[in-house]
Formats: sequence, structure tokens, C-alpha cells
Amino acid sequence: MMPIPARIFALLDERNQLSSEQSLEEGPEQNRSQLPHWSDSVRRVPNVALRSALFGAISKGHRPYVERAEIHAQGGNSILYTGVHLDQGDLDVWETVLHMARAQEWGAECRVTAYRLLKVLGKTDTGKNRQILDRHLSRLKATALQVRVGEHSYEGSLIHEVYRDHGKRSYVIRLDPKLRMLFVGDQFTEVDWSVRQALHGKPLAQWLHGFYASHANPFPLKVETLHRLCGSRASSLYDFKKDLRRALGSLAEASTTEGQPLSYEIQGDLVRVKTTPSPSQRRHLARKR
Repeated sequence: MMPIPARIFALLDERNQLSSEQSLEEGPEQNRSQLPHWSDSVRRVPNVALRSALFGAISKGHRPYVERAEIHAQGGNSILYTGVHLDQGDLDVWETVLHMARAQEWGAECRVTAYRLLKVLGKTDTGKNRQILDRHLSRLKATALQVRVGEHSYEGSLIHEVYRDHGKRSYVIRLDPKLRMLFVGDQFTEVDWSVRQALHGKPLAQWLHGFYASHANPFPLKVETLHRLCGSRASSLYDFKKDLRRALGSLAEASTTEGQPLSYEIQGDLVRVKTTPSPSQRRHLARKR
């Protein structure tokens, strides 16, 4: 039997890599061990990540490390977290990993290049951006959390493992298959990606976008409640209220620009927000009538 030339191996390796990346977007027929498919215009996110301070509305700076700290969450959910504080940039990357892996079975190896990840994140493939991406992935891998949603709970990390091929500038990322319990029933929201990207660099506005997108018909909340839920580092409610008003203004502008009108009103210490429900939320509201 004649040996196979090295160049054939190279071609096969290249074809396998391309096929693996394509499967991240196109994927096979969906089954129960996979996330249902969703469009490129949205990111599907567990509500517990949008209705809590797990990914806080915090700016750049020192990240304190906590151990089994209780994270403020809405709706009776509970989160115990170990790791450095996560921000909205970490959420961008986690949403993107979920998005890229949605066509595969839970726990399968998700193979993707740094170029592709950065492109989906809306960033250019530069050395600086690759370093930032690496830091986000390392933080997400280093997390340890215990999350309870209803009668179910998950204990593990947000990313189970990351393998780096520095020569090819690519990753093999794996999620814990039990992470899927965060998506059971209707415990997730499809967040509009264009609105989120328009709010880049405005962490409180991004957090508010995800939070209010996760409610079909938002009810009034106190400024103090939002301050606690978003994990803001504002030293006083007076300062936070000023930040909140600016962030809601940015959110209203970005949402309206993308054809999803949003209005808000702050009366004393009460915040009222009116959103444009998604098609699935409209169906949910119709069933409740």
C-alpha cells in the first residue's frame, strides 16, 4: 500500500476544519440534545443571566474575586458564584459561544477560529482584540456557579473547557451538557443583537436592554431594585439614578432606531418601561388574556 502524501493530509485537515466551522452555523437536524435553532439577528440567553447581577453593569477596572457569593437575581432564582466579577463584555462572548455552538449537541467540541469569533462579535481580527477575547474566555472558564431555576439547578462553569491552537489561531470550546437546564421551558429570551451592539460601551444600557427584553410586559420597579439587580458600582442611589436616566435614554434611542420602540418614565423612585414585545411574547400575552 502506497503512503499517502503529506499534502493530502493537509488538504483533509483543512477540509475537516472548514466543515466543522460550517456546522456551527448550518448544523444538522435539531434534536432534544441540541438548542433549537435561532436566527443570526438574535442571541438566545437564559433569563437568569439577564435578570441578575451575574453579568454586571460595570465598567473597566478592578475585578474583585468572590467565593460562593450570593448574586442578586429576580423571580425567586438563586445564584451562588465563585470567580472574578463578570461584565457585559463577558456576556457578549458567552452569548456568541452559545450562538456558534447552537447547531451541535450539548457537550460536543465547538471548533472555531479567533477570526470567526471576533467577526461574529463585530470586531476586527487584531492582536489586541485576540488578547481581549482570550481574557474573556479565561474568565468564563474559571467561573464556578450554582444556579437554581424553579425545581432545577446547575452547578458548574459557564464554559467547561477551552483548547487553544496558537499556530492556527483557533479554539476548541466545550460547554457542560447539563448547562441546557438553564434553557428549559420558556426560561430564555432572544435578545436583538443589533440593539445590543448599538449600545456597545454602555454597560448599564446593555444590561437594561437584556433585562427588559426578558419581560413580555415589564412591571414598574424601584430605582433601588434595579441598582441591586444590575450590580452597579454607583456609590449612592442618587448617582445611580442619574446613570439610569442616561442609560434608559440610550436604550430608547437604539431600540427605536432598530424599529422596536421603547419608552420610559421615572416618577420619584419608580421606573416604568414600555417595550415592543417580540412575536413569542405577544403569543404569551394573548394566552394570558
